[in-house]
Amino acid sequence: MKLSLIKFSSEDCGTCHRMSHYDSIVAEELGLIFVSVMIQDTAIYAKYRKILLSKYPKKEGMGWPTYLVVNNPEGDFSIVGEIRGGLPKGQFREKLSVIIAE
Repeated sequence: MKLSLIKFSSEDCGTCHRMSHYDSIVAEELGLIFVSVMIQDTAIYAKYRKILLSKYPKKEGMGWPTYLVVNNPEGDFSIVGEIRGGLPKGQFREKLSVIIAE
């Protein structure tokens, strides 16, 4: 089963916007399904909220953006890894590669 990279972000987050120029491209290059979840998009957020809250029950400690690498997000999911906050493209690719290799 293919892993998914779920990006939790906000419309008013500058770092989230900067990373949107390459995060989905890197995810696809690494063979991940990319899902963007804007907190303001209530329909999409409602669908993936349980995944975010399983890792951050009170949303404390999460970064902007927060990326969760998830197995089976539509069903009985498990979180494989995470990346919090902004990173340059190369570092983002490196961290993501390490997570999916484990």
